Amino acid sequence: MLASYGAPALPMDDVTMMVGEGARKLVERALAASGLDPAEPDALARFRRIYDRRLLRHTKPYNGVTEMVAQVRALGPLAVLTNKPDEPTRRLLDAFDLSPSFRRVIGGDSSYARKPDPAGLQALMGEFGATPGTTWLVGDSMIDVQTARNAGTQMCVVLYGFGQQRGELVLDGRESRAETAADVARILSGGSIL
Repeated sequence: MLASYGAPALPMDDVTMMVGEGARKLVERALAASGLDPAEPDALARFRRIYDRRLLRHTKPYNGVTEMVAQVRALGPLAVLTNKPDEPTRRLLDAFDLSPSFRRVIGGDSSYARKPDPAGLQALMGEFGATPGTTWLVGDSMIDVQTARNAGTQMCVVLYGFGQQRGELVLDGRESRAETAADVARILSGGSIL
């Protein structure tokens, strides 16, 4: 996307630090870091076209996630709540044969407010007849932690994700912590909580 404006690519580590809060924020941050106008009107659309073409080029599930999802789906209904747009989210789930494990997907372009607003998570609880005490949100960022806090649900923070890499996690002890996907399965199954 930056190259389409004549700007050089940013280092991967810099871009990693910009990820979070959705594509619009990523584009704004990348433009600003390149000395371009972060409000460039066509930038988000350009990014989305490029992202769509390259969606599966480097993306893959974290180690052990596919096996963990297969294991925990027996515990109750699973859903995806993401700030990523719905269509690429579904393409990723399909590409990695994860779609059958999730009863519902709510993307960031749905009618619900984006995380950390709890509306999407609350809608999922209502749809599945769950309560905050029986609901786990599994995520890797402070946005996820704030969403769980806002909804009053249990939270499992995966420490192998972007939040830990960016150093943004500010946990207060209410959250369970998972170093691996196997830890997530153990926590959700009621095993030892890290």
